[in-house]
Amino acid sequence: MKYLSIDLEATGLGEDCQIIEFAMIPFDTQFKRLEDSLARSVYVHCPSFEELRPTLDPWVVEHNEKIIRKAHNDGLTQNEFREYLKNYLESREVREYFGTQKIVLFGKSMSAIDLPFMTRDLGWEFMRRYFHHRNLDLSSLGYGLIDLGLLAQGMDSGTNLMNHLGMGAVAHTALEDAKNTAIMYLKLLDKFGKK
Repeated sequence: MKYLSIDLEATGLGEDCQIIEFAMIPFDTQFKRLEDSLARSVYVHCPSFEELRPTLDPWVVEHNEKIIRKAHNDGLTQNEFREYLKNYLESREVREYFGTQKIVLFGKSMSAIDLPFMTRDLGWEFMRRYFHHRNLDLSSLGYGLIDLGLLAQGMDSGTNLMNHLGMGAVAHTALEDAKNTAIMYLKLLDKFGKK
């Protein structure tokens, strides 16, 4: 099956927080390959770091200051972001890659941040037009594998799972995280799939 692995960085986890970086990369579970030629990353405009700082979580201040500054200076507006994604999703290369199937989104902890933020910013109609109503969430899969006794407790965390799979630390940049999440899934398929 083919998926579009996505990840975003935001100004926090709250309802009013904003997407500041968005990335995507298609991958194929049959051939166990990421399609690097179709990988994309984009910054989305936000207020300045100084303006946001009083409301930011300390973790965001420590880890995402550089991304916030980049998004403020170089980020696309909400309308430009929507148009950028539309052009990408309607491009000949992406349509050929996915064929006639609706695109299934893949990521980690998607129900908590990615899907609500995307639906809010892109709109319900946009999401339904381009993406399948089902998605695959690596964190949820982690819970299932823990419940089955195939993974130890704590392996629903991206950091813990990356360490378990020998992949190093989480990058906390959208494109690296989108790639690493897809790679983790492919490694899990190798580990637990049919031999």
